[in-house]
Amino acid sequence: MTAGTPRRHVLVLGAAGVVTAATGCTVYGDEDPPAPRPTADGDGSGGDGGGGGSAVATTGDVEVGGGLILADQGVVITQPTAGDFRGFSSVCTHQGCTVTSVGDGTIDCACHGSRFSIEDGSVVQAAAGLSPDDQDPLPEVAVSVDGDQISIAP
Repeated sequence: MTAGTPRRHVLVLGAAGVVTAATGCTVYGDEDPPAPRPTADGDGSGGDGGGGGSAVATTGDVEVGGGLILADQGVVITQPTAGDFRGFSSVCTHQGCTVTSVGDGTIDCACHGSRFSIEDGSVVQAAAGLSPDDQDPLPEVAVSVDGDQISIAP
């Protein structure tokens, strides 16, 4: 406090700051809560696929010999053979880019050319300038199937 500022002004200004901060945190009205995110079947129920997590896709979403990249969940779900679903991180182990495509038996990262097996996440082709032994495989992510619903384990 400076010599020319009365104590009462400092207290009034401080109280005004507290009131302003408190009103900035006040919630007004009876806003509806946000709607649940739709599940893979689009019903918005956020239903459980039976595997402990919410359904994120259906078996029909994942083609045999290919896969589905779920960017929001950070997961790639693959189907190497009919009825065999696998899950892997969608983050490339080279420099952390998100993989960009799945096809012809590999999960591909366009950043530096890495390619991973849809069967076990192993390195099929390492990033430019590396050998497959120099790069880690994609980490496995537990997925479960209940009927036609695919869930990521919590």
